[in-house]
Amino acid sequence: MPRSGILLLDKPQGLTSNQALGRVKRRLGIRKAGHTGALDPMATGLLPLCFGEATKISAFLLDADKRYLAELKLGVTTDSGDADGAVTATAEVPKLDRDDLESVLTRFRGPIEQVPPMVSALKHKGKRLHELARAGIEVERKPRPVTIRTLDLLNLEADRLTLRVDCTKGTYIRSLAMDIGEVLGCGAHLTALRRERSGPFDLVDAVDLATLEAGGEDEARTRLLPPDLALPDRPSVDVDAEQASLLQQGQAVRSSGAPADPVRMYCEGVFLGLGRIDEVGTLRPRRLFKLD
Repeated sequence: MPRSGILLLDKPQGLTSNQALGRVKRRLGIRKAGHTGALDPMATGLLPLCFGEATKISAFLLDADKRYLAELKLGVTTDSGDADGAVTATAEVPKLDRDDLESVLTRFRGPIEQVPPMVSALKHKGKRLHELARAGIEVERKPRPVTIRTLDLLNLEADRLTLRVDCTKGTYIRSLAMDIGEVLGCGAHLTALRRERSGPFDLVDAVDLATLEAGGEDEARTRLLPPDLALPDRPSVDVDAEQASLLQQGQAVRSSGAPADPVRMYCEGVFLGLGRIDEVGTLRPRRLFKLD
């Protein structure tokens, strides 16, 4: 049974990402693990989890684009920007049609500046913002650049909106909901959020926690995906056995591949890890993987 790989979890509502990770770790019996971008307890959906050697590529999934299905309630503002927060304001919802909303949504498509919510894992002087928020402390947060690649209106029903959002890392959908509500003049908050995609991985391939925990350890480990699947768009290079041995000792070898960083390295179809090819054709190892 594999001891390394990526497990695609459909995270249930009510658990933090770390709580979900802990339960999957116990089922797999693998201690070295990490998730690749937290989901709030209210949120559900795709949470790629990296185990063993696959934790070496978790940063690439953290940096990957994400896709979400989001439901918003108009006319009610909460202190957290979602349904878990306390109501801070209510307002009458104006009569809206799709054209009205499309003109508003256009303002949020493409590169934007977004202020992170207080209820977030970002740090201020060493403390998590959500810890400060729970203590009733609000601090100034600088806007951060993010990109909303697509923002599609799927449904409009009275005071409810359903949106599909494709975005870059660091995008807060709660902040997006609040900002849309502010432009509409009535306020809004997030009532449901489901992550449908993370980098190359899709929710349709994920397993729910109940199904995973219903089986045994061996069955759970069969769901581990090879770590190189996280980097399908990166170039690859094949080396022979002698070169593979040198690379695994941390030495550089010659390569006919084009300059790239990182590049996936293989020997006879086996993934060795990540390397870098410079302008003169020298391949150097960056992150090597121990084989199961």
